[in-house]
Order: sequence, then structure tokens, then C-alpha cells
Amino acid sequence: MTTSFTSNLSSTVELKPSYNIPIVLVLGAIPLLFVQVWVGAILALFGLFLLFQTVTLRLQFTPTDLDIYRGETMIRRFPYREWQNWRIFWNPVPILFYFKEVKSIHFLPILFNPNTLKECLEQRCPRI
Repeated sequence: MTTSFTSNLSSTVELKPSYNIPIVLVLGAIPLLFVQVWVGAILALFGLFLLFQTVTLRLQFTPTDLDIYRGETMIRRFPYREWQNWRIFWNPVPILFYFKEVKSIHFLPILFNPNTLKECLEQRCPRI
């Protein structure tokens, strides 16, 4: 599914969830359960954990920050002015979002629409 949007840099954009990674992990764990029970169980649990995160977390691109919400509660704010770099890994099937702030490095699984994520990043925080 492809989503296109027109964004105004003064507006807030909330990313839609993408269940691709959690579902692939859970479905991939099923045959592994017959071959390697522990590996399959760990993979299934990780997939279920990511599924829970996909359902509960929301990313919002505001004019000045990337905000992460759990339900209605903001749990983290990342001001763009502190970002040094960002990258989405593995373009054919985006699975990991990396960004570096002045004081820390962050890795997030792609639990959101990767096309909208990339568009918002390019508009609000161009790569150096």
C-alpha cells in the first residue's frame, strides 16, 4: 500500500502504523517452532512485542520536533535542531530507522509507514 501526502512544514503529521515487520516475524516463527522450538518461540515473542508497540506507539512530526506517543501520553521528544544525521536501512524493504542526535544514537524498527516517514524526514530534517 502506498500513501502519499502533502505536508505543510507548519503542520503536524502523524504516521500511520505498519504491521509488516511484526506479522512477518510471527508468521516466520511458526515453521521454526517445528524445527527449533526455542528459536521459534523467541522470534514469535519478539514479533508479538513489536506488534504491541505498533498498536500502542505513534510518531508525530511537528514543525520543530519528532514526538513519540503511547496512547495520548507523549513519552519522548526529539528536537530536529539536535539531529546530526538519519538513515532508513535497507531500501527494498525498510526495516530500521536510525538517527543520531548530538548526545545519543537511536535505532527504531520501521513500525510506521516507511514512505511517509522518509518524506517527513526529508522535509523537516534534511540529511547532511
